[in-house]
Amino acid sequence: MNKVRVHFGGVSEIVGSSDIGLLTLLDEDETRELVITCDKQMMYQFAIRTQPVAGVDRLLPEVLYKVIHDQADIHCEIDIIGIVDGEYTAMLMNQDTLEQLPLRASDAVLFSVIAKIPIYADSELMRRQGVPYHPQSSGMSLPVNIISDQMLESALDNAVKDENYELASLLRDEMKRRKNRQHPMKEQKS
Repeated sequence: MNKVRVHFGGVSEIVGSSDIGLLTLLDEDETRELVITCDKQMMYQFAIRTQPVAGVDRLLPEVLYKVIHDQADIHCEIDIIGIVDGEYTAMLMNQDTLEQLPLRASDAVLFSVIAKIPIYADSELMRRQGVPYHPQSSGMSLPVNIISDQMLESALDNAVKDENYELASLLRDEMKRRKNRQHPMKEQKS
């Protein structure tokens, strides 16, 4: 796999939806960003680790990492390798044994922040899914294919409620595309 080193850039909310967060991964030159969606609980996990909060060192992820780190000299990295039905696929790779363990992309980024281990994105994925990074921008481009089915339904409901029919149409089209991909025989019969 050709890969690009990325690092955690920050977390933010989608305007109008306090339940969906966006994790930003920046390339080394900070010219492109990859955006990973996350839920409200994960936004909280990042918030307590990016702001000084007492007692974080006693939380389970930090304690487990410390135990593992103190007991073994393991060299790991996080690899973001693809996207399936609106969710990035990530692997925790042991660089010594090449063993790979799948994990949720938002958890992978959080583990990288906690353990200070490198994150890489597949270079083709970064080319396709990455968008130009503008540090002073108040918004960002967000490919609709990175939104999970549940988040897509919620965003569609909000778009209809806000009478944003152009956005609602785009979201509905993405939902249909996913359903047709899951059930290709239904598409041929229509």
